[in-house]
Amino acid sequence: MSPSPSSSPSAVTVEQLPALRRRITAVLIASQILGGLGVAVGIALAAVLAKEVSGTESLSGLAPTATVAGTALLSVPLAALMTARGRRPGLVLAYLIGALGATVVVVAAAVENFPLLLVGMAGFGAASSANLQARFAAADLAEPGARARAISNVVWATTIGAVLGPNIAAPAGRSVSGIGIPKEAGPFVWAAGIFLISAVVVALLLRPDPLLTARALEPADDQSAAGRSLRAGFAAVAASPQARLALVTVAIAHTAMVSIMSMTPVDLGHHGASIDLIGLVISGHIAGMYAFSPVMGRLADRIGRLAVIALSVSLLACAALLSGTAGSNHGQTAAGLFVLGLGWSAGLVAGSALLTDSVPQPARAAAQGLSDLTMNTAAGVGGALAGLIVARASYGWLNLIAALLLLPLAAFALFTRGPGRTDVETAAGVEAGTEVGAGDGTGARAEDGTGTRAGAGAGIVAEDVPKD
Repeated sequence: MSPSPSSSPSAVTVEQLPALRRRITAVLIASQILGGLGVAVGIALAAVLAKEVSGTESLSGLAPTATVAGTALLSVPLAALMTARGRRPGLVLAYLIGALGATVVVVAAAVENFPLLLVGMAGFGAASSANLQARFAAADLAEPGARARAISNVVWATTIGAVLGPNIAAPAGRSVSGIGIPKEAGPFVWAAGIFLISAVVVALLLRPDPLLTARALEPADDQSAAGRSLRAGFAAVAASPQARLALVTVAIAHTAMVSIMSMTPVDLGHHGASIDLIGLVISGHIAGMYAFSPVMGRLADRIGRLAVIALSVSLLACAALLSGTAGSNHGQTAAGLFVLGLGWSAGLVAGSALLTDSVPQPARAAAQGLSDLTMNTAAGVGGALAGLIVARASYGWLNLIAALLLLPLAAFALFTRGPGRTDVETAAGVEAGTEVGAGDGTGARAEDGTGTRAGAGAGIVAEDVPKD
């Protein structure tokens, strides 16, 4: 009887990979639902809590900004840990830091210390880093022709937490009444507990580690320590036009989305929209971001990454046009925000898949950490500037500037050759070792025309996977 992949990671064979992929994906989806719930329940009242602690509305926006900054700053250290030790230690540490950050927020609220609150919010952002890195963990063992779908399935799971989170913020606030904690800090008490549960789920169930298993299935001479360093990851991105395009795609799509989305409630308020209506518009936007990501993943695998990046540019431009010209037409604003979410989803899924395709396997974790650092830093700057643009010009001008950001991305994509459907399917056969060679277990190597090598035949055994 063949050993179970979950109990004996040193004996994972190619035949066992389909079952292992399903198991790893299920664990990642569970942790993503929990992580997304924890982030959403906390963020729901972050600005309100910051206003109460600081005593001024002008500083309320610093709380979510601190979260974005924490997400960006922690991306590279967490990527370094994953590069050295695997996905599981990095994800567990990220959730634990998020739980600690949420706890610090609660303490800061109780003692009314605003600087301490911002420190806690930055730590809270580590949980967002974990949620982002989970999409890459799903791609570690996926066949190249199915990577976008693997990524999109994990992104989709965020929908559940993102929708439920704001709705349980009020009960979370009431749950701490009478124990000396402001009700606005109650959601962070719940978030800390949810992140701890997420850490336990990943620590116990994400076995064998998907990144370490994927490395063990690669040729031994491609596994040098130097090839797995952060420097190697950054160098791999710099050397590949496709990887650079992927980086630019996720950064610009995220920046355009955050900039427009963050100021839409303000513009709706200026045009007389109620809080309930604003909530519905943002809920529609979140649905656009996450609920249709499997569609984007299937498209990226079927028609190619570049085609879906072009779709992302088109959708984001359409969203900017709709939102920027809506004025008091709340229905048009809602349509614009929904399309904005779709454009972001297409860019994130296709860009993440293209980045994974375009760098050598040993350097992927580092390159993926660089991607998250870039996208969150750019979005943090974009979100901060968005308020200034609206204050000095208008919401329409903000949408126009966001649309102009898409022009260099469109030009870059136009002149970059990437994997279409045929290229991805060819790579899938070579890298998985299931469609080249005679399946004789000899470990013969094949070249896919781009220098990618993999074992041929179904007899490859991951003997070098470190035991958990």
